[in-house]
Amino acid sequence: MTDFQRAVLTVVDELVESGAERGVQVAVYRRGELLADVARGVADPETGRPLTSDTPVYATSTGKGVTATLVHVLAERGIVDYDTPIADVWPEFAAHGKEKATVRHALTHATGIPGVPVGTTPEDLCDWDRMCAAVADATPWWEPGTRSGYHPQTYGYILGEVVRRVTGKRVSQVLREELTEPLGVAGELFFGVPGSELGRLARIEEAGPPMELSAEMLAQIPFFRVVHGHTAAPLAAMPDAAFSNRADVLSSDIPAGATMTARAVARMYDALLGGELVSPARLRELSSPAVTGVDEVTGAPATWGLGYSIGLTQALPSPTLFGMAGSGGTAAFADTETGLSVGVTKNRISAGDFGTVERIAKVVLGVV
Repeated sequence: MTDFQRAVLTVVDELVESGAERGVQVAVYRRGELLADVARGVADPETGRPLTSDTPVYATSTGKGVTATLVHVLAERGIVDYDTPIADVWPEFAAHGKEKATVRHALTHATGIPGVPVGTTPEDLCDWDRMCAAVADATPWWEPGTRSGYHPQTYGYILGEVVRRVTGKRVSQVLREELTEPLGVAGELFFGVPGSELGRLARIEEAGPPMELSAEMLAQIPFFRVVHGHTAAPLAAMPDAAFSNRADVLSSDIPAGATMTARAVARMYDALLGGELVSPARLRELSSPAVTGVDEVTGAPATWGLGYSIGLTQALPSPTLFGMAGSGGTAAFADTETGLSVGVTKNRISAGDFGTVERIAKVVLGVV
């Protein structure tokens, strides 16, 4: 075992043995070499099934980086262009003043439609055609391209439907054909998980009892506001443990999130850095700041590349990092300075708390 692998293993062991986490996966690649592949803890506390390196974990918005990568692969092949108006390939999307919204705007959370209908349920999110129709008919909160605000669910449907329109295939099929099979991770990275694979997945659990927020308190939080009957955070479909363990959610294409192993998503980012998926020029473009400012939805400062956060969290602000963190405390990212690609997954939801990711990332980035 190398010193690097030992350092990663030590911090993961501490997290699991202390009870801070139930199960954790960490994988680190550099230039095609798997430097660390660590998995510790339990995948399912009811059965005691261990979490192993090949146990897929539902990872909410960490999956947005997968969706973005798929778009970049298609752009590299000339199948889609960042500055193509979405309505050129999806005419219905032009409704209510969205005709100038482009693929680039979608990648940078700038289309102006961050919300879904306020009464949206998990069953609705599983219905691709229903959600795409709702997105296409939505009235923008701002003129597309003039501002940026996090698109929690609509991001996946907008880009996923663009993928479907330009390829004629569902986004999960394109993911398999263009990314996971060529990279050798077809059994470890999914949008809709095949029913036969559901028994392999980690069981998601809450870190503690849910926080009770009154209607008055919710009204004071920008993320929960309602505009034109839409909200970025529909209360009936929040990505809690119950949502994240639903068979219908896991087996549906909801590409604002994804189900993955740390090893598979780290391999994807390594392929981006290494030139397997895109040219050096495209890598520079997608990993450079495209939009910077106060986010219209979260109210917090944000810097976006083309589909990735630049700098991962407040504690990991380096402009050489690009990737995506997920609401449950997972993350995957690459560092253009060191050539490292990192995946961190876990099955205990820590909503908005990225302490585990930050602790692991600092070890990874500090050792090398």
